[in-house]
Amino acid sequence: MENSPHAFDKPKVELHVHLDGAIKPETILYFGKKRGKQLPADTVEGLLQHVSYNEPLSLTEFLAKFSIYMPAIAGDREAVERIAYEFVEMKAKEGVIYVEVRYSPHLLANCKVHPIPWDQEKGDLTPDEVVSLVNRGLKAGEKTFNIKARSILCCMRHMPSWSPEVVELCKKYRNDSVVAIDLAGDESINAETHPDHRKAFEEAERCGIHRTVHAGEVGQSQIVKDAVCILKAERIGHGYHVLDDERLYKQLLEENMHFEVCPWSSHLTGACKLPFSDHPVVRFMKDGANYSLNTDDPLIFNSTIHTDYKIAQDSMCFTEKEFERLNINAAKSSFLTKKEKKELLHKLYEAYGMVQSTEF
Repeated sequence: MENSPHAFDKPKVELHVHLDGAIKPETILYFGKKRGKQLPADTVEGLLQHVSYNEPLSLTEFLAKFSIYMPAIAGDREAVERIAYEFVEMKAKEGVIYVEVRYSPHLLANCKVHPIPWDQEKGDLTPDEVVSLVNRGLKAGEKTFNIKARSILCCMRHMPSWSPEVVELCKKYRNDSVVAIDLAGDESINAETHPDHRKAFEEAERCGIHRTVHAGEVGQSQIVKDAVCILKAERIGHGYHVLDDERLYKQLLEENMHFEVCPWSSHLTGACKLPFSDHPVVRFMKDGANYSLNTDDPLIFNSTIHTDYKIAQDSMCFTEKEFERLNINAAKSSFLTKKEKKELLHKLYEAYGMVQSTEF
């Protein structure tokens, strides 16, 4: 899939990608060896055979991939900072000029987190320090590779007890790379949004912290409704099943809700069935909806941003003009400050040879 020429070689904006799903295999092997962590292979090709795949799996099988390699990274200061730095490098090479990367600080920690993830021994790396290390890696990457990178901190649906700390970390680091809070994880776990998640999002809204929520990927349209009405989400991660409720979909179209769409991911997680020509994003495109194209977990899906653009071009009849429109919408829906958003839009309008619009 990656051998063909790129579908869209102009500057891009990416809003939905997970840091722990975007780690270089070489880095996993390096830290696995350094820390004496058992990995299923000692070559990049061998490791990829275990952690990445290209035919649909169940959500449980997909999530199991993380437990193969995360023990090599989590709990190690050098590893956490390095994956953030290398992430920026990876995105710069793909022609992305602005990216928002998301992660759960608790899943990279080994201290002051219960339960300690990935069967790690208790250590001394807290979720707070994880955020600080990721920020440092992102900022070093920004300087070196000349792109802008911000982060989003994830609450996990199955761990509501972590959410109060997640929103506090968003508040603490809001002027230091962190721009928003997210709710991620298995949608089937609780149809009713847990009170701890609700409280965290209420606090985020009260403090002016931006909010995005994974909803309607495999879950029903009601979960999208809850994300918007209860958690006051400003963007929706995936959101495909919103189309099951025409009234809700129409309402969100009118409100210009942004959908963070991940075509290749949605195929591999079984969220959307083939052919790609029937994918919900085709309807979004035809309706002039506000959405972006994103990679989600490029390590596990063995992909780059070009994979998703190529699918959109080859199987969904996307034009160059639509690629430009969706990137401008992504910039307008980004969680940057007004001033930074204006600068980003200026860069895109210039690169696309378009007259700058003033409203966003």
